[in-house]
Amino acid sequence: MKKTTIFWIMISTAMCMLTACSKAQSPSSERGELLNNKNVLIVYLSRTNNTKAVAEMIQAEVGGKLVGLELVTPYPENYDSIVAQVVKEDRTGYLPPLKTQIDSIEKYDIVFVGAPTWNMQLPPPMKSFLHQYDLSGKTVIPFNTNGGYGVGSSFQTVKELCLNSNVLTGFSTRGGPERDGIYLAIKGERREEVHAEVARWLQNIGIR
Repeated sequence: MKKTTIFWIMISTAMCMLTACSKAQSPSSERGELLNNKNVLIVYLSRTNNTKAVAEMIQAEVGGKLVGLELVTPYPENYDSIVAQVVKEDRTGYLPPLKTQIDSIEKYDIVFVGAPTWNMQLPPPMKSFLHQYDLSGKTVIPFNTNGGYGVGSSFQTVKELCLNSNVLTGFSTRGGPERDGIYLAIKGERREEVHAEVARWLQNIGIR
């Protein structure tokens, strides 16, 4: 009788351990569920390559196609000149024509859209992209780099231009303040720090 009791205690203990193990593993098995069998597109605009650096980190984590936006008529190199042009474009609502063309946009299920903060807004070229391509029914995920002043209205504009999309929580990090002559700031140790931030963000939104 005593041996039988001990046997059942051992069986019960083993079952409890298995159950606990299963519960411990279930969150990780659910991570990245949004990514399963999905085609990913990562579109970015980058003048100083900080946003490009973040786009590359996202691709390293989730895969997908990486596309940098280019304009038919590039912006001037001079910082003051580009600022004046962007302010005018924001004021008039002008959408600069894109040289970049994306084939078969309908095949992508998840679209990351990344850009720096310009004039505390989403840059006109990214607005051009969101106006030109129909992202209805897709999961849209914004990301941003900035010179220290935050995203401004960028993420809100993405939501407004993607009303029929599932827009997830965006990611923002500090790049380089170009007006101070600092360009690519996300490099070396800083790049490693930002990559870790990107990985945590992707995990939090259920992509990684």
